[in-house]
This record gives sequence, C-alpha cells and structure tokens, in this order.
Amino acid sequence: MEVRQNPLGSAPLGKLLVKFAVPSIISMLVSALYNIVDQIFIGQGVGMYGNAATNVAFPLTTLATAVGLMLGIGGASNFNLEMGRKHEENAKKIAGTAFGSLVIAGVIICIVARIFLRPLITVFGATEYVMDYAMTYVGITSLGMPFFVLTTGGTHLIRADGKPTYSMLSALAGAVINTILDPLFIFVFKWGIAGAAWATIIGQFFSAMLVLGYLPKFHTVKLSLQDFMPKPRFLKMVMALGAAACFNQLAIFVTQIVMNNVLRYYGALSIYGSDIPLAVVGVGSKVNMVFLSIVIGISQGAQPIIGFNYGAAQYSRVKKTYRLAATVATIIAVIAFAGFQIFPRQITALFGSGDELYEQFAVSYFRIFMFCTFLNGIQPLTANFFTSIGKAPMGIFISMTRQIIFLIPLVLLLPLAFGIEGVMFAGPISDGVAGVLAIILVLRQFKKMPAEGQAN
Repeated sequence: MEVRQNPLGSAPLGKLLVKFAVPSIISMLVSALYNIVDQIFIGQGVGMYGNAATNVAFPLTTLATAVGLMLGIGGASNFNLEMGRKHEENAKKIAGTAFGSLVIAGVIICIVARIFLRPLITVFGATEYVMDYAMTYVGITSLGMPFFVLTTGGTHLIRADGKPTYSMLSALAGAVINTILDPLFIFVFKWGIAGAAWATIIGQFFSAMLVLGYLPKFHTVKLSLQDFMPKPRFLKMVMALGAAACFNQLAIFVTQIVMNNVLRYYGALSIYGSDIPLAVVGVGSKVNMVFLSIVIGISQGAQPIIGFNYGAAQYSRVKKTYRLAATVATIIAVIAFAGFQIFPRQITALFGSGDELYEQFAVSYFRIFMFCTFLNGIQPLTANFFTSIGKAPMGIFISMTRQIIFLIPLVLLLPLAFGIEGVMFAGPISDGVAGVLAIILVLRQFKKMPAEGQAN
C-alpha cells in the first residue's frame, strides 16, 4: 500500500502526464528555441550563408545534447526506478554521480572543440563560402558547452526530484535572455553572427546557474558534496539507461554530418549549388526541432510515471501511460505534418529570403522529406519507454532505427540514382519504416508484462 501513496503510483494518469510533460515540453522547446532564434535573426541579419553556417555548426550542439541527455535521462531513469524500489541511498548516489559527470563532460567537450575547431567544421560539411561564418559562430558557442551540457542533463534530474516547474523555468530563463540579446547584438551592436553566438552562451550561463542553485534544495534525497564525485558503479548504471537517448542524438549527429556532406557534393552537381541545400536543410532541421521537442517532451514527461510504476509492478498503469502519451504525440505529429505540407514557403520566409531556386528547393524539401512526419511521434516515445522500464538495449536499438539503420544508407544510395532529389526521398521511407517497427515492438512488450507481474 505504501507504493500507492506516492502520486506516481496512484494519481490520475492524465493529470500526472500534464504535470510532468508540459514542463518537459517547454524545457525541450527552450533548447530548440536557442537554435531557432539564432537561425531567424542570423537569416534576417546575415543571410543565406549565415543559415548554412549554423547548419554546419549544429552537429557540435547535437553531440553535447547527446552527452547531456545520456547523463540526465540515465540519471533520472535510475533515480525513479530506485525510489520506486525504496532504495534511497542508491538513488542519492545516482543523482550525485550524474550531476558531477555533467560538469566534467561539458568541460571536456569545450576543450576538444577549441583544439580541433577547423577540422571539425570541415568534417561537418562547411563549404568555402560558409567556413568563415561557421568558424566565428562555433568558436564562440563552444565556450558555452559546459553550461549547455549541465542544463540539458540537470533539468531532467530536477524533474525526477519532483520539481518539473523549476526544471522548466531554469531552461526558460536562458532562452528569454538569448531572445532579448540576439537582436541587440546582431542589429544594434552590428556584431553579426558573432552576436548571435555571444547571446547564446550568455543565456546558457544563466540557465546553468539556476540548475546549480537547485542542488542544495534537492528534497527527495539530501545530496552532500562527496556525492558529486562520479562513482564508476553508478556512472555505469546511468550511462546504461541513458544510452538510448544518447544514441538517438548520436544518430542525429552522424546523420547531420553525412547529410551535409552529401548535400555539398550532390548540390554542386545540381542547379542549386552546394550552399542552397545546406541553408534549406539547416532551416528545416531547426523547424523540425520544434515538433520533435514537443514529442520528446511528452516521452520524457511520461518517463517518471512509467519508470516508477514498472518498478512497483503496476503494469496496467504503465500501458495506459504509454497509450495516452502516444495518442497526444500522434495528434501533434499530424498537426506538424499539415503545417509542413501547407505552409513551406511561409515557414522558410521566417528565416530570411532567397532567390527562386532557394524557395523551390525549400518547398520540395518540406513536402517530400517530411512527408511521414505524422508517424514521427511514435519512435522517440517508444525508445524512451523501453529505457524507462530498464530495457536499455531495446531502447538503443529503436533509437538507431530511423537515423542509422534506415536514413543514412538511403541518403547515401538514393542520390546515386536520383541526385540531390534522392536525399528528399530518403526521409519519408526511413520515417515510415521506423514508426511501424516501433509500434510492433511495443505491442510485443505489452504482451509480456502480465507474465512479468505474475512472476513478481
């Protein structure tokens, strides 16, 4: 009966999902907002080459996100599972290890990026005309990686401690500051793309300070200074359950690099040239981030509910939570699909204007590459579902299906026959197959749950 006294094990699922998902969605949207706001103001103030530069720079942000989510979601998942099992001392060590590891990881990424700046940008797909813009932008934003990684992972741990609103506000504060400073630095001070970069890291700094300020207030367990020294045993646990989220971002990271280089090569052979495809795909990926942020926010909001109830063997609540989250995610996906199909020109125009070829490629990209967006709510939700119930290998596999297993081979093969248009066809094929596969795997897991409950 003690388990049922915890709201995660007894409160109405709809209210719980709203409580945890809405702040999570806002937190994820804030992360997307950093990139969206920069892209809009850079597009308006710098132009197409600025848009292409932020696209080339984006893999570094994705890599940092991968590390932050691995430690944050992995720590949060383990924390909730251990609390559901009444193992409070383990939960305490897990939270401390995750926070300490976030700080160390952010510093390492910053140092590596500073040392290998030009080689990294070259690998990320920069063209001759885009290189200087990208060097300036990444050279500055790399300094903010410690703040970005800490905020990305730390907000998940704060939410796992039962404070989703504070988690949301921590991320939101930095985004608001970034939004205020962007036009000031770009248009008033005339700093161009460098201004956007400085606005970004100043916002990230304020968010990170709010995350650090929460640590003495951690209320589910009390954290001491020694808890923040990463311990190998607990770090291994954190990384195992955070691996699915990490691999999902790493898959995006690899895909971005492959996509940029394919666009650069086949774009040069087309009427569009290399820079138009790079700029358009940069805009498209940032817009798609808004949709994915909502979907991922829903899945992350469901994580503590699913994790606690699975740990407590309340499998009916686990299934109901997934179905509710899947329904909401699919509705959002259908709305995004309609927007991409109906308003591609209007969406692209927000990020600056281009010539007729630029608009032509943008319309084709949104309507073809994003054609199966209506299925894209299921795959990240299902990957997070398996992570939440402690089945990390399956979560990792599902995370890799869309990007690594399906999309990258198609992006490499289809252009051989269809040129630059082949890249566009790769999108809906990989989205469709990955979505259907995720549905099949989660239904199989549902069938196993009653037997597991009886075994317990």
